Amino acid sequence: MKFVDYVTITVRSGKGGAGAMSFRREKYIPLGGPDGGDGGVGGSVIIRGDDNLYTLLDLRYNRHHFAENGSRGGGALKSGKAGEDIILRVPLGTVVLDSDTDVYIGEITNNGDEVVLAQGGRGGKGNTFFKSSTNQAPRHAQPGEMGEERNVSLELKLMADVGLVGFPNAGKSTLVAAISAARPKVADYPFTTLAPSLGVVSVEDYKSFVIADIPGIIEGAHEGKGLGIQFLKHIERNAVLLFVIPIDADDPGETYRVLLEELKSFNKVLLKKPRMVGLSKTDLLPADDLKEYLAAIRETLPADVEVVNFSAVARKNLDVVTHALWSRVERARNPV
Repeated sequence: MKFVDYVTITVRSGKGGAGAMSFRREKYIPLGGPDGGDGGVGGSVIIRGDDNLYTLLDLRYNRHHFAENGSRGGGALKSGKAGEDIILRVPLGTVVLDSDTDVYIGEITNNGDEVVLAQGGRGGKGNTFFKSSTNQAPRHAQPGEMGEERNVSLELKLMADVGLVGFPNAGKSTLVAAISAARPKVADYPFTTLAPSLGVVSVEDYKSFVIADIPGIIEGAHEGKGLGIQFLKHIERNAVLLFVIPIDADDPGETYRVLLEELKSFNKVLLKKPRMVGLSKTDLLPADDLKEYLAAIRETLPADVEVVNFSAVARKNLDVVTHALWSRVERARNPV
């Protein structure tokens, strides 16, 4: 299924039904009082979180959603039927904005969360409502209230515990495939990952976390270069960041600093997230040289950054990586 993380839709709620202007008429009650019922409320347009979804694809091909009008009231105090609501299912992490004003409307973070995009119009009051001691036979009723119409932008930001940050072909997709059941595309050319994917990593019984394979970043991504901010935004929702740097990079320390600068330029809040460095592709070096080479790389990285090394292809040190990530995730979930 194609990954779609941004759509604009037009929604319109239903108009409320008009109240009835009616009087009771029965054979032996010639002067019956008012008995006009209220109109039904118009249908609303609502989005609801569904944790079985991970894309906004369905809404891309169906961009107009108009709810049903309420029915008018009737005599004998009969209320009009309410218009049927429209419920649109969206993935968790969906942020809702008014397209015309950029005003924030709400967001979906949990399964079953709901946000009303367009509230149905209220039904009009029937003439019974206006009866009083000084007005025994009111001859007016309210019309139904108009519904709302607006253009709405839905933007999906993936919600994962761990986000992988790195240049193209750093080994991110291979790592996700090795430690989870996810099967992202893996190849030896740039930008094989064109859409984020999620995988669930099991650490041990009843302990697991969600990892997100984010498309590769290049220098200048915050300005729109490469895949640009189209996917940088997904990192905002990750609790822990793992910078994946291949061991054969020309300058791993400089690679880390460039990646960090891209995140800072996009959103400084990202610098506050717990982060680790994962040195990938250790199978490319002979075992005898690996220890010395890792020590040399460690000297180029900040002393306060935890560093792990692994080979996803050779499945080396994967347990060390998953347990180190789990430790960070656990702390992020249960801050002191």
